[in-house]
Amino acid sequence: MSIPPEELPRIVPVGEGAVLIELGEVLDSSINQRVFALDEWLTASPLDGLVAQVPGYCSLLISYDPLQLTYSDVTAWLEERLGSCPPASQRQTRRVKIPVRYGGEDGPDLVEVAKSHGMTPGELVQRHTAPVYTVGMMGFTPGFAYLMGLDPELATPRRANPRTNVLPGAVGIAGAQTGVYPLESPGGWQLIGRTEQVLFNPNQEPHFLLSPGDEVHFVVADGSEVQ
Repeated sequence: MSIPPEELPRIVPVGEGAVLIELGEVLDSSINQRVFALDEWLTASPLDGLVAQVPGYCSLLISYDPLQLTYSDVTAWLEERLGSCPPASQRQTRRVKIPVRYGGEDGPDLVEVAKSHGMTPGELVQRHTAPVYTVGMMGFTPGFAYLMGLDPELATPRRANPRTNVLPGAVGIAGAQTGVYPLESPGGWQLIGRTEQVLFNPNQEPHFLLSPGDEVHFVVADGSEVQ
C-alpha cells in the first residue's frame, strides 16, 4: 500500500529502539537529497540518547537508547525539527573522481552488457562516464556506495549466477544502479571495469572514501582496454 502524499513525512517505530522517517517510496534524486538534508539538520543539534542515524534512498533510520528515551520523546523532537529543516538545495556536496580501467580482465562483463543494449563497448564506457552520480546510500559491505544517476539505457539485471569472488575496486551495474566493490566479496553485479581507488580502509580516518550525498564522476584510467 502506498503512502498518501499528505502523510509524508511519516514517522514509524522500528522495534524498541528506532524510528524510521519516510519521505517517499520511489527511487528519486529529489527525495534522496531531502533525506541527506534532514540527516545533516538533525546531526547538527542531536538529542541526548540518540545512537545513530542511517540515511537510505527515501528514508532516515534513527536509533536511540530506550533506557534514556521513549518513542514519544523521539517523535516529539522530530516533529519539532522537521518543520524547520532547510531545503535540500542549500546542501554543500563533495565530488570524488574515480579513474576506471574498463573492459578486459578488469571488466569481464563489459562486452556482453554492451551487446545486450545494442551498443559497442566504447559507447557503453562513454555513457557510464558521462553522468555525475550521487551516493544514494551505503550498504552491503563496509564502504559500498549505491550510486544514483545511471543512464537508463545502461540498466542491466544482475547476473543469473553470482560470482563467488569479486575483487576490490570492481565497478559494476545492477538494475538502475552502479557501484564499486570496496572489498573482496561474492557479488552478482555486472562487472564493467575496475579502479585502484581504495574505498574502505579501517586503519585510517575516515574509513570510507565515499559518504551518502557525495557526487561521483568516473573517468577512463590509463591502461583501460576500452576507451
